[in-house]
Amino acid sequence: MSNQLLFSYGTLRLPQVQVARFGRELDGRPDALLGFRLETVTITDPAVIADSGSDEHPMAVRSDDPHDAIDGMVFTLTPEDLAAADAYEVDDYLRVRADLRSGEKAWVYVDVATAEDFRAQRLLDAQDQAIALFDEIVKRDLIVAGETERAISDRIRDLADELFGTTRHWHKRIIRSGPNTLFPYRENPPDRTVEDGDIVFADFGPIFQEFEADLGRTYVLGDEPVKHRLAADLPVIFEAGRRYFADHPGITGAQLHAEVGRLAREAGWTLGGTHAGHLVGEFPHEEIDAAKIESYIAPGNTTPMRRTDRAGRVCHWILEVHLIDAAGGYGGFYEQLLDLG
Repeated sequence: MSNQLLFSYGTLRLPQVQVARFGRELDGRPDALLGFRLETVTITDPAVIADSGSDEHPMAVRSDDPHDAIDGMVFTLTPEDLAAADAYEVDDYLRVRADLRSGEKAWVYVDVATAEDFRAQRLLDAQDQAIALFDEIVKRDLIVAGETERAISDRIRDLADELFGTTRHWHKRIIRSGPNTLFPYRENPPDRTVEDGDIVFADFGPIFQEFEADLGRTYVLGDEPVKHRLAADLPVIFEAGRRYFADHPGITGAQLHAEVGRLAREAGWTLGGTHAGHLVGEFPHEEIDAAKIESYIAPGNTTPMRRTDRAGRVCHWILEVHLIDAAGGYGGFYEQLLDLG
């Protein structure tokens, strides 16, 4: 299905390149990339030189002048076409989704440094909006006793629509209370009515500007000291895990999972779930699958977390802390970006 917009300002506009890479000439429409200027890069890949007829290719880089713009063409591609375009673009380029003069968003190949800065800032912006959403949940007192988990989840979804026009979430929306807070993400316990004194957690993944946010927070209804201690320990253990990640450049997913588990036990809790985080990025991000252990902060993942994905982009991670009080029969949850912010 042709549903991927690609903005080209360089050799992908050439008919001979399109035929060589996509098997056909493409139909396009003119547009412009705002806030960028052109530089030139020398290509050494013989196949790319043969297709384009030149070893000098243009490259989009961020401009200090917001009025700068690069003219080009927008093409509608299939996912297979987009993969072929990725194969054509050499390591000097990375693909990001950017705003065009027309108001559309399209993939565009830019220099690596610009792409990584762009992606990191978009992920942080998405998280900031998710935090604003969760702050508003507290202000509006949406998590209350007497409401079902599903009803609270729907109200939070509607609030996201009201605040940001957000209608998409990249994973299922979760509100869990009482004994349901013991269940890991993949489980689907029956809908439950929130009760006075419950501990409740929210796990939402809204998409902002095509970038995923993934945020989890815990709320305590009532004055039970142990539940409040668990809720207070969640961000403390998160920050300790983040410091451990920062201090160990070659850390693997298994090593970070083990450390978060140790921190949980040291605080008197059990670490819940089968993993303690995952990759995050543009929507849809690199496939997150239970069979792809390297996508998770989990036992068995011996792959260094600081690496690039199949498209050459820096991997960014969400750290999840799911603490369980087995004796009390409840848990709490906290998650956000691990390596940014």
